[in-house]
Amino acid sequence: MKDLTEDILKLPLHVRAEMALKEAVREALAEHAREGRPAYVLRDGKVAAMTPDEIRAYLAASDPARTANGSAGKAAE
Repeated sequence: MKDLTEDILKLPLHVRAEMALKEAVREALAEHAREGRPAYVLRDGKVAAMTPDEIRAYLAASDPARTANGSAGKAAE
């Protein structure tokens, strides 16, 4: 894990910031799905609700390696 941290620290700040924001969104979506609440997103310029099932499908499709062990439904991703 230390090597990963050192590699990340070599990246430009804007790249690390984007990585952190994407992770925060994943965690927020996973929390909504876990609690059975919809998440509201922008689709085609309009606000739309994502059901918990849609959230789980999105998380699984966006990064299958992370969700293969069921982590999308757990608190820490």
